[in-house]
Amino acid sequence: MGEIMKRERMIITGSEGLIGATVTSYMKDLYKTKKTSLRFGHDLTDEIFVKEWFSQNKAEYLVNCFALNDHVYNNKENKTLFDISLDSVSKYLLVNVVSMFSVCREFAKSQDAKGIVNLSSIYGIVSPKKSLYGESEKHIGYSLSKAAVIQLTKHLATHLAPRIRVNCIVPGGVEHLQNGKFKSRYNEHVPMGRMMNKNELNGIIEVLCSDKSTYMTGSVINIDGGWTCW
Repeated sequence: MGEIMKRERMIITGSEGLIGATVTSYMKDLYKTKKTSLRFGHDLTDEIFVKEWFSQNKAEYLVNCFALNDHVYNNKENKTLFDISLDSVSKYLLVNVVSMFSVCREFAKSQDAKGIVNLSSIYGIVSPKKSLYGESEKHIGYSLSKAAVIQLTKHLATHLAPRIRVNCIVPGGVEHLQNGKFKSRYNEHVPMGRMMNKNELNGIIEVLCSDKSTYMTGSVINIDGGWTCW
């Protein structure tokens, strides 16, 4: 089985990020993986670059892990809804939606393409809880863009079927360098009682990028410990 899978190829965008690096490490033994990342000088907001790169790099599967996110840092600015610039909102939409569409479209031009997996967020489904962020707020551009990723997935699923399946994973918060106070407050809202480990998306991505999910397209799959159930 491993040798059969090894003949198939997978492109992972955002391959050097927290989730992307974990997915890449796991998938490299199952697929011939190809990586894109800003760390390599790959600017996915540059349409010319995207067109050239995907014309030279073909694969059966595409996993989009890249995204702009305002992670929880100790030095994060305390900006309210009324302080956020429209330019910053536009930046989220450019990176997380417009560029993802560009990447998916160029990938889909290949006759080898079989499946796309996009990563959204629980904040694309429900509003961030203000109580988690104290005086600061989760950037509305992040939420808007992640909601758009879900709709982008559904749109692509209907237009690229039956040749290419397009599905969306909706992860909850991933444990990584958050302070104990934040994690404790976050976990109060999770039926599973904890944040997600960074490797807990590997299995579902493997299923979606295989013949084990041949009748799945346009699906939105929550991997959030039950967060969106409340």
